[in-house]
Amino acid sequence: MTMIYTRKATLDDLAILLEFEQGIIAAERPFDSTLKEEKISYYDIGQMISASDVEVIIAVLNDQIIGSGYARIENAKPYLNHKLYAYLGFMYTHPDHRGEGINTQIIEALSKWVRSQGICEMRLDVYNDNSSAIRAYEKAGFKKHLINMRIGL
Repeated sequence: MTMIYTRKATLDDLAILLEFEQGIIAAERPFDSTLKEEKISYYDIGQMISASDVEVIIAVLNDQIIGSGYARIENAKPYLNHKLYAYLGFMYTHPDHRGEGINTQIIEALSKWVRSQGICEMRLDVYNDNSSAIRAYEKAGFKKHLINMRIGL
């Protein structure tokens, strides 16, 4: 049986990661009517791979990249009891491998890096109506914290 493993992304992985980004955007469009209709990009993935305050992790099976995620070190609000936290994003698992624990493996690898940076808090955003993503994050130990609300005027 071939094992899935995680590793730090490199610039050689950029082409597939750009495809993953479009997969994330396509999955999120039904939850967000404010996204532009044309092709958009959320991230500068190449810059993130090269940054010292970001860790981009990929999951690999049989030499194929099947998942991704990043942790970015952020400054916490001055009223919180921690100075820094890690923001997680770019969480993607190829559709053929969903439900196999890939997301959890990526979060565990990111958690290890975050702890190595002396940081003890991780946060992420997820659309309220994206129940499958919410379940996946809760399975990985995340708990709902705040609700971000909006109104179009």
